[in-house]
Amino acid sequence: MDVPGLTVVTNSLPVAEILHVGGRPDQTVVLTGGVRTPSDALVGPLAVAAIAALHLDLLFLGVHGISERAGFTTPNLMEADTNRALVAAADRLVVLADHTKWGTVGISSIVGLDAADVLVTDDRLVPEARRVLQDRVGELVTVPATEGAE
Repeated sequence: MDVPGLTVVTNSLPVAEILHVGGRPDQTVVLTGGVRTPSDALVGPLAVAAIAALHLDLLFLGVHGISERAGFTTPNLMEADTNRALVAAADRLVVLADHTKWGTVGISSIVGLDAADVLVTDDRLVPEARRVLQDRVGELVTVPATEGAE
């Protein structure tokens, strides 16, 4: 997607690096700041404070787990706070999660299933999960699973 003057806000160091290396002169990359996690995300009170001052059109959010009861979850408490701040700052939420995330429940909920405007997953999602998600998320988008995926 070619968006002139695109500004990307991220708390992911790898994403920021990819955008920096392959970026265009009219693109801006904003890092939130915070404490670095093992997954190279920036989280914590500093990140939450920075995000609270922002207005985002669209948030792409990867999650650790999806559950009918717990919603979208993570195993990292500070990451959950940071993700909730990102969701609150965004006009639209697109969650990205493959079929293996269904039934996985991290220690902390980020948001409920109904908070997602769109959920993008793969076509190996079990029928029960598909029914629940079609009823709860704004739009369920399935794409073909890649070769070698579980």
